[in-house]
Amino acid sequence: MKPIPISLSDYVLSGGGANGDSYDHKSDASIMLKLYHPGKIQQPLDEMRMARKVFDLGIPSPEPGDYVVTEDGRYGIRFKRIAGKKSYSRATADEPEKVAFFAAEFAQMCLQLHATHVDPAVFESVKERYYRLLTENPFFTTKEKDRIGRFIADTPDEDTAIHGDLQYSNAIFVGNKRYFIDLGDFCWGNHLFDVAMVYLCCCLSKEAFILETFHMPKALSTRFWQEFAPAYFGADRPLKDIEAQLLPYAGLKTLIIERNMNCPMPEFRAALASVLR
Repeated sequence: MKPIPISLSDYVLSGGGANGDSYDHKSDASIMLKLYHPGKIQQPLDEMRMARKVFDLGIPSPEPGDYVVTEDGRYGIRFKRIAGKKSYSRATADEPEKVAFFAAEFAQMCLQLHATHVDPAVFESVKERYYRLLTENPFFTTKEKDRIGRFIADTPDEDTAIHGDLQYSNAIFVGNKRYFIDLGDFCWGNHLFDVAMVYLCCCLSKEAFILETFHMPKALSTRFWQEFAPAYFGADRPLKDIEAQLLPYAGLKTLIIERNMNCPMPEFRAALASVLR
């Protein structure tokens, strides 16, 4: 797939994130651009292909358009623009009094996603992804890797969809329409791998990260989780039991974080204590 050359002068910056920036087309309101940071070539191409497969599967998500490159060598993807959209994290930050409403809506989106059956021949399994990350990680000992590998293997399989980066900033809405975004890590497997990311972002992350990324104090993000959990798992399950079950799955994100940071991350490894002991 060859990238289509575009001029960034046709776009206006509309937002930013860890991987790049988003832009709106100046004269065509139906087009938005996700542009990756300099040097990233394969990642946008992989996300482009994944976005198309996910959209064709029927997962509510923005329709992908073209794989593009700008004059300065940055690569990205054009999508059909969702005008007036807002993420559930931004909506909660703007209207904290509606946190229970937003958390319940997000939970229903997640339940629907995790009930969607996926062809295992078309998408990677979450276990395969973590096995690969575990093999590549140079910071765990062989004994630790064996224990983590057994934990992953012992998790019951499910042939249903997983977002792969299930943050409440990666679900948007406008009117009565709901969409998932940033689906580059989409795969299939047990829902616990996915929901643990919600718990990690809302409760296990530091205050400064939550303020910068989700635009709210940690007390509010914790409240979002406290409303999300019963809406997703059922009001009859004690919150402490849900969190105890999810904690080691949240800890598996250590493999991704250590890959990205290229060093051991003790504060994240703490969530794996029950697996490693």
